[in-house]
Amino acid sequence: MEDVQETTLTPPTDNVVTRSYQQEMLEASLLENIIVAQDTGSGKTHIAVLRMKIECERQPHKVSWFLAPTVTLCEQQHVVISQAIGSVGLVHGGLEPKQWTDPELWNTVIKNNRVIVSTPQVLLDALSHGYVSLGNQIGLLVFDEAHHATENHPMNCIMRDHYFSLPVRQPAMTSNHGPVREERPMVLGLTASPMFGGDVAEAFQNLEKNLDSVIRRPRRHLGNLADYVHRPTFRHVVYTQHKQYYTCHLDSPNLQVLKQVVGALDIEQDPYVLALREDLRKRPPGPERQRVDQKLSKVIHKKDSYTHRGLRNLEKTAHDICYDLGPWASDWFVQEAVDHGLKSVTPFNEVISPWQHKEKAYLIEHLSKIKSSLVSPDPETIDSRISDKVQALLRTLAEEKTRSESFNEPYSGLIFVTRRDAVLALYGILKCHPLTRDAFQIGTLVGASESSYRTAPLDITRKMDVKSQADTLTEFRSGDINLVVATAVAEEGLDIQACGSVIRWDIPANMASWVQSRGRARRKRSSFVLMFEAEFDDGRIAEFEEQERRMEEMYNKERRRIAAETDQLRSGVDGEDTDTVFRVKSTGAVLTLSAAISHLNHFCSLLPATRHENYQVLYDIDPPDMPEGWHSFEPRYDDILPYQGPFGCTLTLPKVIDAKLRVHVVKRVHLSKRSAYQHAAFQAYVALYEAGLLNDHLLPLMSVKERVLDEDEQLLRALIDKRSGFASVARQLNPWQPAEVQDSWWSVDIAIHGLPPLTLFAQVEVPTLNNDTLLNLYHPVKGPLTVTTSPARLVKLSAEDGEAARYYTRRLFWTRVGPRMTWDHLDFAYLFMSYGDPNAAVWKGRREWCRSQNEDVDPRKVLLANAEAFGRVYNYPTDITYVREGGSSGKAYRFVGWQFEKLSSEQEEELRTSRRYSRIEGLEVTYPLLVAEPLSNKVNLLLPRPVAKPGKYTFFIPKYSCIELCSSAECEYSYMLPSILRHLTVAMTAESLRRTLFTKAPGLANIPVSLLIPAITAPAANELLNYQRLESLGDAVLKFIVAVNLMARYPLWPEGYLTQRKDQTVNNGRLAKAATKVALYKWIIRTNFTPRKYIPLYLTQPTDLSRMDVSLEEEPAAESEKPKSESEQLSTKMLADVVESLIGAAYIHGGFDLGIECARLFRLGLDLSGVRDNVETILSRVEPSTGFSSRLGDVERMIGYTFQRKLLLVEALTHASYHFDTETVSYERMEFLGDALLDMFVIDYLYHFAGRAFTPRDMHCFKAAMVNTYFLAYRCLQLSVEVDASMPMPSPGGRISLQRKTDRIHLFQCLLHSSTVVLDEQRLSFKRFEKNSAEIEEALSVGRVFPWAALTRLQPPKFLSDMIESIIGAVFLDSSGNIETVRTLLRTLGIMDCLERVVKENVDVLHPVSRLGIWVSQQHKQIAYDYTEEKGNVVCTITVSGLEPVQAKAEKRGRVSQEEARFAAAEKAIAQWGIGDMWGSIKV
Repeated sequence: MEDVQETTLTPPTDNVVTRSYQQEMLEASLLENIIVAQDTGSGKTHIAVLRMKIECERQPHKVSWFLAPTVTLCEQQHVVISQAIGSVGLVHGGLEPKQWTDPELWNTVIKNNRVIVSTPQVLLDALSHGYVSLGNQIGLLVFDEAHHATENHPMNCIMRDHYFSLPVRQPAMTSNHGPVREERPMVLGLTASPMFGGDVAEAFQNLEKNLDSVIRRPRRHLGNLADYVHRPTFRHVVYTQHKQYYTCHLDSPNLQVLKQVVGALDIEQDPYVLALREDLRKRPPGPERQRVDQKLSKVIHKKDSYTHRGLRNLEKTAHDICYDLGPWASDWFVQEAVDHGLKSVTPFNEVISPWQHKEKAYLIEHLSKIKSSLVSPDPETIDSRISDKVQALLRTLAEEKTRSESFNEPYSGLIFVTRRDAVLALYGILKCHPLTRDAFQIGTLVGASESSYRTAPLDITRKMDVKSQADTLTEFRSGDINLVVATAVAEEGLDIQACGSVIRWDIPANMASWVQSRGRARRKRSSFVLMFEAEFDDGRIAEFEEQERRMEEMYNKERRRIAAETDQLRSGVDGEDTDTVFRVKSTGAVLTLSAAISHLNHFCSLLPATRHENYQVLYDIDPPDMPEGWHSFEPRYDDILPYQGPFGCTLTLPKVIDAKLRVHVVKRVHLSKRSAYQHAAFQAYVALYEAGLLNDHLLPLMSVKERVLDEDEQLLRALIDKRSGFASVARQLNPWQPAEVQDSWWSVDIAIHGLPPLTLFAQVEVPTLNNDTLLNLYHPVKGPLTVTTSPARLVKLSAEDGEAARYYTRRLFWTRVGPRMTWDHLDFAYLFMSYGDPNAAVWKGRREWCRSQNEDVDPRKVLLANAEAFGRVYNYPTDITYVREGGSSGKAYRFVGWQFEKLSSEQEEELRTSRRYSRIEGLEVTYPLLVAEPLSNKVNLLLPRPVAKPGKYTFFIPKYSCIELCSSAECEYSYMLPSILRHLTVAMTAESLRRTLFTKAPGLANIPVSLLIPAITAPAANELLNYQRLESLGDAVLKFIVAVNLMARYPLWPEGYLTQRKDQTVNNGRLAKAATKVALYKWIIRTNFTPRKYIPLYLTQPTDLSRMDVSLEEEPAAESEKPKSESEQLSTKMLADVVESLIGAAYIHGGFDLGIECARLFRLGLDLSGVRDNVETILSRVEPSTGFSSRLGDVERMIGYTFQRKLLLVEALTHASYHFDTETVSYERMEFLGDALLDMFVIDYLYHFAGRAFTPRDMHCFKAAMVNTYFLAYRCLQLSVEVDASMPMPSPGGRISLQRKTDRIHLFQCLLHSSTVVLDEQRLSFKRFEKNSAEIEEALSVGRVFPWAALTRLQPPKFLSDMIESIIGAVFLDSSGNIETVRTLLRTLGIMDCLERVVKENVDVLHPVSRLGIWVSQQHKQIAYDYTEEKGNVVCTITVSGLEPVQAKAEKRGRVSQEEARFAAAEKAIAQWGIGDMWGSIKV
């Protein structure tokens, strides 16, 4: 970055004086597009800031976009610009802008900022994918370090591919607040050197054409520029290199040993070459064999194996350092590199394939042969073993420091070195050498390149403990460091203070490097030092000086902007025309030849890959680079003349892509290989878009690659996904509230055994309680009671009857919930009347007597009478039901009888001193006493409970007690009515759902209410049944029907796309939104029924709520008078769960067809069709084929099913690495379908299991045991069949005859693949199977605990379980979706039999790690899993406070070994600590 005004980061605010030459350039930039060419440190950034401020005013609806070539430069410039302007956005690769696939993200960034700072690639990608409109959203483009805008640099691509196609900008010197015009933005370039090299006039012309600008330098105020830019004194330092390059290594012992080891290498013995030869030997003729043949020839010809390349690079680098810096530096470098290499290539540091393992072992073997000598840090030794060039540098540094101090200035210097490793070696010398270690505070500044060499095992440059760029720059500015050894990263842009001395260790590579590095020496009296070998021809320097003189002439010429022609803009690839462009009109997204390869690589990188297959694009050049079989020629000829063209190319996409899209061929007409590659990639990418695998922004539909998760991580992710958000929704429906109050009422008779009928009146129709809506009450005294109702009928109530019913209803409720009611509020939503109570008249007379005795008293007391007076008047009757202690607010008891017999003196004394009578002075115990027992608590009678035991009798003094003036029937109804009404409310809510929402899908209206009630009842409602079981079933059904629909609709989509689309369709967020759109929340039963807080429903709310001590929200309020809040926060998970439970209910009632009809109701973003229709669609695309391998028949015998369409079985057995059959897609799509099928079958079986209503947790545990990688892989390894292997052999008599023999073929051996890794994994897995199968089979057959740890010891690769699931999917399709056929297959595979046994025999299938977690949580303890390695084993230690730690170990073979050790330790801990199983209570 250029310093703003002076050498610090002072922001260019309004109080900073703008220099005259800066004002000149600013004014020029307002008139036309210009590239400001000024020396480093002259304040070019300040000009850009002023220009952007003006553009913000001229174009208020557009942004200015500032482009800098590196992330570090972007961050620096962002700080400066934001201090001057504000509202400045920063976008770079670290923010993952490639994953910003929502256009609104980009629109928000542009809307919220006036200036955006980014690297050129970020803007190019945003323009190419149509997320940003150059013509509509950007008013000014600023190119920092504009000389990069050549050829295919992103700066030039922005102009070439997006700028020149726009309308020419209309001149505007004033503010433009009118409509936004689509036009070219203005351009401002900033550079210290407009060229890298070559002809000056041609370089100027090309850059000006590329940026549609003219290069400008101040003219009128050039003198003012000279006042602020100080050219350094140019010095030459000449040194004599006494050592010859080819013999300098003789003084470096470590380098000599390295050369001996490298010289002894034999490429034919390299494991990589041996592996390629073995691979080639096994492969039949075909494209893959040709690729291996070419690869083998190239590796041998170029000696380009892992070990050879690494050691050769090390030798070359060390030799260069030896010549350049001396033998001490090369010895140090070799020692550090070998030590680092031995540490980084340990064969146990990661899970690798066997051949990679052998390569690393081979490298270790040769590194170990390099017995390097220890390098002495002694200063005298260093001084005697450094090169003449280093000696010259030391003298120069001393001279430069003395010169600076002679001007009374502190020394500050930069040494520019080309090689990164040389920077570190030179830094080591300067830190230790006596002439510099105390005289200078030294730092390093190197780039952050991630080249393959620098990340190779032998690269030490990343291991060195050097400071970050930011820390080094900060200390250099503060003076804590005064000498920096740097690579080219410090030449360009970084904000480095003005130096007094710049030394070029190597000659600049080009003009830009010359100008940029010299520009760092811009302090007054600074120097620019070039180091030359004595015999060096300094013509290169003269060339640089001549180019600078020519540049000055060009600056001073009167030149105008040259209009670039379209054919000139598209710089060809190796001279070819590159006009090939593909545009998407709807978004403006653009695909060019130069971007096609990177776009295609990005597409493939997002395909879900496994460790057995890394999906890459294969390019087969035509003609091949090497003669076929060259590696086997005897003798080989090395002087292979390179073919000059033309070239063609065959591009092959991974096998997970459909065969129709997989292969793309371009003819042999292109002038270069790269051009052929680009045209093939362009053709393939356009085909992917047209096939629907890319969106209209030309990005993959699956835009983010997710890491492959193990099963524990998948479970954790599922739990996280289940966490609830909340949605604001209207309250639960009140089914008792009519649309409008009518004169007529619906009437039903309620019948309960032992009680007279009770008539219910309501403004809405009340459902008949029958077998579908059976109501059982669980009375604490009488036990289970069945409640029935008559069919509803319409009646008219006279005013007199209506009033009587309201009074009767009030009396029923007041008896139990009077304290929460308002006496005068009689507008009940339901009314009751009893016409058959034989005791009604008696109790009516008693109430009238009570009223006559209390004419001036509160009418509410008419329902209570003093027990003493009541007894005297009515001769102590025994038909009393409730007794209250004290007055109306006293606690109620159940009447038992009258006690006429006098109590003992002790009993009387106990009665007087009891809680209820102790405060009454002079209390006299009068007879008879009342005898009563406590009433049962107000409980939910809908929940089963045992009959309560009789309570303890209590004595009451009648004078201080009251009698409830209600008949026994009325008292019983008052106790049971809240529960009866709750059941009716739930049934009416379900009926409302059927009659409203479900009318849109007629088939759904026939679902029984008995299924709908649990489907819409949330666990929070505390009902006997809720939606959880149905939700588990509906979830499995929905995923299956979505999977089948996706398979049929998108035949070209790979499995990763299908999975992501399925997840998007069935995730909680999508389901919750769908539920909200149809207002499903109205019908969800979610209020908790609490009888002790019950209040009756009213058509209008009472106006006097002062006496109500509970919230009205216990029951839904009538909608004519809405509660205080019209909405509530409802869990989105609850909304999603009810959608799935309704789908489950529909599936139970009407199978998949009705389940799909229910899913359609919610419009999940996918037009769902029937399973059979989808299967027919999929089968219609299966082409008839013949000539299949006999191995398919073996598989059919194993699984007990014969395929009608053999191609489906071939697909189910085809691994992604298989390259011999180009027509068949690999098994991933079939596995996607089989996975959903298997889940659905297991959950369906568990849901319908007779005699057991498994909870969702139980179903999850069983499913996890049956549907996991380990168990399915075990079944795959187990499945086999005997085949005839008879061979003609000589008999004992010498005659040739057919000898009978059989072999056993296993299912896993029938996998079609082309991978040595897969082959080795199969072999190792089967060995582990043979070792552990007896233990596993015994546990599965008769064990009481599921063998998790034993199964984990198989450590199977995922493709084994994938085979089982893909075969399940293939059989389902081939049988035309026959469920019974699949069920039979699951039994053949051993899945159903195992499932039935673990369920029927209560086998403990809870994962041992999960069980430990549950137990620890119950004990309120913490658990820790610690892993250590010892003697080739992984040891897992489980620690819980207060208990003896438990350990288990497993042989180390990567991460799976940790799982094996963890499972084994968990099982051991469960046994050792005495923890119960999943069915019993967990013990301490």
